[in-house]
Amino acid sequence: MVNLHGNSPLETPFDFKGLKFILLSSLCWILQERRMEGGVSLSNNEEKGKQGLEGTGLNLPVNHHGNLKSASSDQNLKEIMQNIKSSKTPAVINYGASWCHVCSQIIPAFCKLSNDFPKLSFVYADIDECPETTQHIRYTPTFHFFQDGERVDEMLGAGEERLHDRLWLHS
Repeated sequence: MVNLHGNSPLETPFDFKGLKFILLSSLCWILQERRMEGGVSLSNNEEKGKQGLEGTGLNLPVNHHGNLKSASSDQNLKEIMQNIKSSKTPAVINYGASWCHVCSQIIPAFCKLSNDFPKLSFVYADIDECPETTQHIRYTPTFHFFQDGERVDEMLGAGEERLHDRLWLHS
């Protein structure tokens, strides 16, 4: 084996945080693929009767501007998307899943950022609650950004600073 960096394998710095993110992201992708094939259902939201952001079970910041919505069904998400298109309000949709660890890490920041950007509409859509409308989503979390009713950007994965920068760009 040739080491192009000139270091022995024991001297090479290793990014455990990056590996953890890659492993968690891969697990979310695998579970998403199985969900698309109908082979797995890890969401227990139906048992609790809670959907959307409430179904995550997370302690989330209060939204002070009324610009944060949660889609609880395919029909509800279609109505929200139609409203975004007709109002031409800048918007971001966070496609996630209650079973996705990476998603649960970014959701509190997503809610907090809704207070920092009051002119944007923020929408959370759980892929298990909106399976028809979200069938094109292959990775969780996925963020879609809308301007004048049209999707203009996409961000895959988590990262509060990256998300903040994209929101600033599209606000």
